[in-house]
Amino acid sequence: MRRLRKRDAQETWQRSGSTISKYFGIVLEAIFNMSGEYIRPPDMNNVHHTIRYNNRFFPYFQGCVGAIDGTHVSACVGGARADKFRGRKGDTTWNVLAACDFDLKFTYMLSGWEGSAHDARVLEHAISEPQNGFPFPPPGKYYLVDSGYANRGCFLAPYRGTNYHLRDRRRLGGDRKKEQFNYRHASLRNAIERTFGIWKRRFPIL
Repeated sequence: MRRLRKRDAQETWQRSGSTISKYFGIVLEAIFNMSGEYIRPPDMNNVHHTIRYNNRFFPYFQGCVGAIDGTHVSACVGGARADKFRGRKGDTTWNVLAACDFDLKFTYMLSGWEGSAHDARVLEHAISEPQNGFPFPPPGKYYLVDSGYANRGCFLAPYRGTNYHLRDRRRLGGDRKKEQFNYRHASLRNAIERTFGIWKRRFPIL
């Protein structure tokens, strides 16, 4: 599916640019107001069946309530502001923080940060400002995060300097306990990558 520009919409519906912008804003606001129906905090009280019934994850991750990461979505920005929105690949993007559960459903999302912002900075903003509504888990519960985030409080990161990504599985060596932990951590945390993939396939404009 190709990405539609405003003038494509004008041609399709035979309306002026101002009319297209007006109703795009109305629809966008309606979708935003529905977000609470679809993005709900995770179950903090029960161990998810993905963990409970898999001996790779249970009992090691029985306190895990989900996974967190950032992803980039396209941003149309021009002029002097564009540089702040350029991500690592050079495109102008928004850096969107999200959490998901192991049913591959979003449980939290924070948008509005420029593509040049580091993932850890976006998470720090999410948890430090009460109006952001971050769903903090109770004591003993936590989210899985990758090595770009700090290992602290309710965020469990992998061991640094040790094989972590799933593609490294065939190269296990050295401290096998840490590598085994990192491999299982990556396998479970992969839920957020899969959730992003589903989201972007469903909405190619992203």
